Amino acid sequence: MFYRDFKLGVLGGGQLGRMLMRSCTNFNVFTKMMDPDPQAPSNGIANEFVNGSLTDFDNVYAFGKTVDLLTIEIENVNVEALEKLEAEGVKVAPQPSVIKIIQDKRLQKQFYKDHGIPTADFVLTDNAEEVAKNVDFLPAFNKLGKGGYDGGGVVRLDSEADLKVAFEAPSLLEKLVDFDKEISVIVARNADGQVRAFPAVEMVADPRYNLVDYLISPADIAPKVEKKAEEIAVQVIEAFQMEGLLAVELFVTKDGEVLVNEVAPRPHNSGHQTINGNYVSQYEQMLRAILNLPLGATDLKSPSAMVNLLGAEGYTGPVVYQGVEEALKIDGVNLFLYGKTVTKPSRKMGHITIIDEEVDKLIDKVNEVKALVKVVSEK
Repeated sequence: MFYRDFKLGVLGGGQLGRMLMRSCTNFNVFTKMMDPDPQAPSNGIANEFVNGSLTDFDNVYAFGKTVDLLTIEIENVNVEALEKLEAEGVKVAPQPSVIKIIQDKRLQKQFYKDHGIPTADFVLTDNAEEVAKNVDFLPAFNKLGKGGYDGGGVVRLDSEADLKVAFEAPSLLEKLVDFDKEISVIVARNADGQVRAFPAVEMVADPRYNLVDYLISPADIAPKVEKKAEEIAVQVIEAFQMEGLLAVELFVTKDGEVLVNEVAPRPHNSGHQTINGNYVSQYEQMLRAILNLPLGATDLKSPSAMVNLLGAEGYTGPVVYQGVEEALKIDGVNLFLYGKTVTKPSRKMGHITIIDEEVDKLIDKVNEVKALVKVVSEK
């Protein structure tokens, strides 16, 4: 039984793991986490913490042999070790076969094509020379197959003049989509095949870092677009036959078409607001899914927003949060700091969730919080 003599292993001890711990505590699940950073946000919160490489076969294999169920909070892990553990009877969720595809954007895009999942046109390339041969395909984004994370490993190519920044490694060219909105749908599936999706959220990106600046839930989209987005998210997780939580990032084009951009097989930045805005959080839903428990109600309790707290440009060093006390005076504001002691430009240092019954007032509060709170460093 999951609440007695049971040990959950988590590969990755970052902020997502830290927030997962709340749900694990509620379910009385014993947690053991591994992270390469000895001062990772989850150290001191998990029942056990191991300092080790997530990409090293021996580290991951040895760690996996000590737990009853192994999961991830980051997809950059050694899949070969997970495959061996699974073959030896260790339960791994999400399954190694799913993680392997999602780790490689090339495999991921081909998977969508093979399963009839709508996505932007793309061309697979092995080096910069092959990218140059497809100059007629531009404008497009050149994306590394492996290794990109939090906006890294992606460059925009508009014309032949941009080819000098094309990747030499295996990558893909993804046709530039003239989209109206970026949205995300988080969906969960357990081993019994039960599936539930959260309402779509609307993401607003920070153009400097190619990261989410803030998001609004629910997304301001037509009901038929909402329905289509949810259907596609369910289609993706069913195609993978995945057990766990999947964040599906989507484009809504100017003519109302919905296309899959990328997915993440874990809790996601676009689901933080579910802690306060939905009947079940993405973290509890992930735990329910991997433990094969009934999935929780994903309905909105209230419109909600999330503002990322990113390290400000020009500041590196011991972190200082400016404007937090003023922000906390605003009704509906909730603070989540990740326990990172050092800030640097664009580093995710925390987030703020906001709730309000009226979306217009919610957006006003987002702008107020963004103006107040800055993440800087000691002088």
